Amino acid sequence: MLLNGKTIIITGASSGIGAAAAKIFAAEGANLVLGARRADLLEQITDNLITNGNEAAFLAGDVADSAYAEELVNVAEVRFGGLDGAFNNAGTTGDMGPIPDMADSNWHRVMAVNLNSGFYAAKSQIPAMRKRGGGSLVFTSSFVGHTIGLPGMGAYAAAKAGLIGMTQVLAAEHGPENIRVNALLPGGTMTPMAGDDAGFHEIVRGFHALKRMAEPSEIASAALFLLSDHASFVTGSAMIADGGNSINKI
Repeated sequence: MLLNGKTIIITGASSGIGAAAAKIFAAEGANLVLGARRADLLEQITDNLITNGNEAAFLAGDVADSAYAEELVNVAEVRFGGLDGAFNNAGTTGDMGPIPDMADSNWHRVMAVNLNSGFYAAKSQIPAMRKRGGGSLVFTSSFVGHTIGLPGMGAYAAAKAGLIGMTQVLAAEHGPENIRVNALLPGGTMTPMAGDDAGFHEIVRGFHALKRMAEPSEIASAALFLLSDHASFVTGSAMIADGGNSINKI
């Protein structure tokens, strides 16, 4: 099992990619600390994992709160004895529209959830991994703001591109401590964030070279690779798992 005995934090774990990651990581032997805002969904997912013989705990909160990042690490250390990795996956698109028309409050909220949360996570998680002699951090970024600019997504693009820059610096700073740091860049994925508009989904499918959107489990499996020892020489990367969205022009 690729994560056997390792303790992993997953944020955004109540649905979509995060929930899929919880199921896949548990099957690979991980002890899990699940985080998201919706306590009821977190409890359901955690109870299901425990029923199936896995070790899991949850803590509801807002990733835009620096104290919450510390609390998640504390759960990992108290419940499981330490922290080996984290899939910092929580995010939001915010209200989309041109930047000249964008409310300041929307810009700041998108930055807080997508970028500030990564800063808080790294501050809390890296010292815990240092105690274990190493570890792996994965941040969910996006091809938006990296390989393509989508109108109306200026705040989201800026935040997700910022995560990639932070990833590169963290990887350089903490590589000597055997701590790997990578960003994962999904394409269109069938999550609640994608909505339920079938016409929109059809358009989005056409953006991808594979002519389909990803299942959450496909993106979670890419995160599994980055967290596992199979990626032992991978750090500082912006790993694209976008179904060819970035290179497709037809």
